[in-house]
Amino acid sequence: QVQLVESGGGLVQAGGSLRPSCAASGRTLSMYYMGWFRQAPGKEREFVAAITGSGSNTDYTDSVKGRFTISRDNAKNTVYLQMNSLKPEDTAVYYCARDRSPFRTSLSVIPEAYGYWGQGTQVTVSS
Repeated sequence: QVQLVESGGGLVQAGGSLRPSCAASGRTLSMYYMGWFRQAPGKEREFVAAITGSGSNTDYTDSVKGRFTISRDNAKNTVYLQMNSLKPEDTAVYYCARDRSPFRTSLSVIPEAYGYWGQGTQVTVSS
C-alpha cells in the first residue's frame, strides 16, 4: 500500500519561502519519478515540478523556473519542493504524486501519468 503524506505548507507573505515535503511509504521510492502539482480554487490541477528516481533530472513549469526547486532524499523516502520568491498567484493546494510505472523513461507533466497522490498541503501567499 502506497501512501504519500505532504506537510510544510502554510501562510507566507509575498517574497517569502516555504519548503513542503512529501513522505512516502510502500515500495522503494527511488524506483519512481515523483511530481508536484497544484490546484487553485476554481482552476484545474496543474503541473509544477517533477524529478527522476535518482534525482539527476528535473522539470518545471515555466512560471516557477528559477524560484522553485524539487529534490528528493531516497534514504528518507521523501521529496521536497523548495519554494522561494513566492507570489500571490502561487496560492493553491499542493499535491505530491508518484508515477504509475517504474519503467518510464521521461518525466511527465500530466496528472494521468501519476498513480498515487497525497492529500495536499495548503500554500497561501499574501500580497
